[in-house]
Amino acid sequence: MGLVNSQTKQSDPIANITIEKKPTVFNTFKRDYQLWLMILPAIIVVIIFNYIPMYGVQLAFREYDFTKGLTGGEWVGLQYFKQFIESHMFSDLMRNTIFISLATIILGFPAPIILALLINQIKWKRGKRILQTTVYLPHFISIVVLVGLLNVLLSPNTGIIGHLINALGFKDVNLLASTNTFVPVYVLSDIWQHVGWNSIIYLAALSSVDPQLYDSAKIDGANRWQIIRNVEIPAIIPTIIILLILNMGTIISTGFEKIFLMQNPLNLPVSEVIETYVYKIGIISNQFSYAAAIGLFNTLINFALLLTMNYIAKRFSNISLW
Repeated sequence: MGLVNSQTKQSDPIANITIEKKPTVFNTFKRDYQLWLMILPAIIVVIIFNYIPMYGVQLAFREYDFTKGLTGGEWVGLQYFKQFIESHMFSDLMRNTIFISLATIILGFPAPIILALLINQIKWKRGKRILQTTVYLPHFISIVVLVGLLNVLLSPNTGIIGHLINALGFKDVNLLASTNTFVPVYVLSDIWQHVGWNSIIYLAALSSVDPQLYDSAKIDGANRWQIIRNVEIPAIIPTIIILLILNMGTIISTGFEKIFLMQNPLNLPVSEVIETYVYKIGIISNQFSYAAAIGLFNTLINFALLLTMNYIAKRFSNISLW
């Protein structure tokens, strides 16, 4: 009887079940220490240049005093946030910033997707490489050089485009000095400069599409447009959603350098955005606390938009950043 009980216990499957312990942070570091050592320099750089400077955020809540350093100054709370919201510049700055950002996203976001789909249709490998290199090159032009090119090309007196506009009957039209044309020039030049570079990630996503899907579509008699619509676009939808979430998280942050270099007294009513205003208030006018408050306000709005867009994407498509 005792022997039977002993055999029964040995063959009992429940007795052989082992409960796996949840891995701890220390065990994870110990197991993958080589990988952590590889990314350690990047972590250090991020901490030094991204997290340590966040200590200066407190300037937005203080009356900054040069003699007392970053930790000195009287605590004033939300005074500068209230001052910015109630200022006469608030509505103009928000309107210009949101309008330029939305125009850039609406027109610029689909452009690399379309370009990637078109490049992916090219079967001639050498021609495909030449085209890719050609559309990538503008990305490496510095902002200063790009704005200089715009000033030269769009000049109503000496520019090629300026002469073309005059030949069409539009006399003395300065595209960079007009409030009606500043935003189109900014957005179109931005698309031209970055569309090739931004298409790389979509081309990488397209390269992972199973070739059997193309073969199946061709067997079923699908033409090129049907292949794009039913095979390629569904394959890059997760990438599109993730990048759209990231872009919406920077909708209140426009490019400072390019807008600042393109500004002049004639287009200032539509070109003055939050980032250029922060520079003028903080660096030129030495109102550091006020500028810090405006910058923090800008960051909080972007963060709220990022969370909102991530929630919407997760709710309707089950694709999100986290």
